[in-house]
Amino acid sequence: MKYSTIFHIVKRFCLPIILVLATAITVTACNPSNFKTAAAQVPQLVLSTTSDPKTFNYALIQESPNISGFTYEALATQNGITKEIEPALAESWELSPDKLRFVFTLREGLKWSDGQPLTADDVVFSFNDIYMNKHIPTYTQDALRIGISKAFLKVRKIDERRVEFILPEPFSPFLRSIAAGVGILPEHALRAAVETKNSDGKPVFMSTWGTDTDPKKIVVNGPYTIESYSTNQRVTFRRNPYYWRQKDAQGKQLPYIERVIWQIVESPDTALLQFRSGGLDLLEIGPGNFQLLKRQEKQGNFTIKNAGPDSGTNFITFNLNKGSRNGKPVVDPIKSRFFNNVAFRQAVAYAIDRQTMINNTLRGLGEPQDSPISVPSPYYFSPKEGLKTYDYNPEKAKQLLLGAGFKYDDKGQLLDADGNRVRFTMMAVAGNRPTITPKIQQDLGKIGIKVDLQFLDFSIIGEKISNTLDWECWYGAITGGIEPQDGFNVWSVEGNFHVFNQKAQAGQSPTVGWKATDWEQKIEDLYIQGAREFDETKRKAIYAETQQLSQEYLPFIHLFNSLALVAVRNTIENVKYSAIAGYNWNIYELKVVEAKKAT
Repeated sequence: MKYSTIFHIVKRFCLPIILVLATAITVTACNPSNFKTAAAQVPQLVLSTTSDPKTFNYALIQESPNISGFTYEALATQNGITKEIEPALAESWELSPDKLRFVFTLREGLKWSDGQPLTADDVVFSFNDIYMNKHIPTYTQDALRIGISKAFLKVRKIDERRVEFILPEPFSPFLRSIAAGVGILPEHALRAAVETKNSDGKPVFMSTWGTDTDPKKIVVNGPYTIESYSTNQRVTFRRNPYYWRQKDAQGKQLPYIERVIWQIVESPDTALLQFRSGGLDLLEIGPGNFQLLKRQEKQGNFTIKNAGPDSGTNFITFNLNKGSRNGKPVVDPIKSRFFNNVAFRQAVAYAIDRQTMINNTLRGLGEPQDSPISVPSPYYFSPKEGLKTYDYNPEKAKQLLLGAGFKYDDKGQLLDADGNRVRFTMMAVAGNRPTITPKIQQDLGKIGIKVDLQFLDFSIIGEKISNTLDWECWYGAITGGIEPQDGFNVWSVEGNFHVFNQKAQAGQSPTVGWKATDWEQKIEDLYIQGAREFDETKRKAIYAETQQLSQEYLPFIHLFNSLALVAVRNTIENVKYSAIAGYNWNIYELKVVEAKKAT
């Protein structure tokens, strides 16, 4: 989802958490036009983001938006429009006939932003010493465990420009998920931090390159370096003089734009005002602002681009964990019986009027979402193809509940077989509270379920879903991509984001009595099977089955999918907006030009 009224998780293999702050920001103080002084007239792009970065350490990023799109690149990259995998830091690669070895050849003369050479040693260091280091827990680790054995791949240097990746079994998503999904980090700048332990026995790396670090000390390989950072105000990026895309075909330096100002604007309303007043060059918009801005395109000299259905999925999910921690059940046993009843979850799905949400909140610019796989993905299995759906039907919801042993009192309140009121707490991110959760509360009230809304800071929600497991129901969202395997840490039963039935991770208090269901294990098995399959027709059939299982058992009750929309000032050229990759996948190509009229 591109508008930030809900809690997001984004994939970079990982599913990091979008951070939404609740600090008021005034239009005057933050309007970027205040910084366009005569002394600073270089080609620049002014954007907005909803929150401060939480770290400058690429490997530890868990939120989105984040700095990585400006600062780091991988061996390969995905074209946001064609969706093809293209060379990046590596100029080429070869796959062995047995499909167990990839050999990548780096471009000649690669350098880091501090001028030091970028070689095969950096690639080996990034994977072996950071991403596969058991003392540096990152979401990336799950993606690097391959197949049934869940063994790590092996990475070794052949020579200064060639690196070999050895897989424990064939892995068809390798190029998209790993080669194009994992940024390369500088060994010369980070080796000491990885090898040095702090007083707690943890690598110093875990606290390296925080946002209190002098930005000029952050070594990158992407199109931009971090020039400066002002808390609650902005991050300023400057063209990386050693970026590997040095010149275009005409000999002009890349990226074309010298400076990018990333304005921190928590409030969507404030960001909208800034864009309308000319302070922002580009703004991803929600359906609620579409009609207003559409009427102003010519007058405001901007154009709204529509990339089609968004890559995001938003949902509610229940905590299905039946285990105990420290002698106490993770979930109240009475409520756990509700949540683990498939008929209960199906009844909730039938009771939610998603079309009204689309008509009202999305102004009709969206459609129901019925699958955990993104609509733009070629692996998406649609209702037209046979995917099970839950169209609004409160009477059917009631029938399911009665058939499952629930009953109603004389006030129309839903009770379980033992007479307990069916009531639970739904948590959602605080700040800019969405209109969706009150609508869900209202809809479920019509079938006798009492929902208590709990709006929390992002950090508290993150701690609950990933560590304490102390929650009942969560309204959130996951952004997607093309490759289903990128969400393996959601569907692996022991994955680090198997959120609806999360097993305690290493270093956390153990969960006694935790158990995965047969259908959870079946979905994981299918994901492993899909990753081994290179025939695209067969892969699609495998992932179609995972979607059917997900819709039958409803670990996530999906709601809707909006259109991906962005408003772009006509002074900015070459924006190739993509529902999968956003606006900055080709940021090196963006240009600032003289104002022109909208067409």
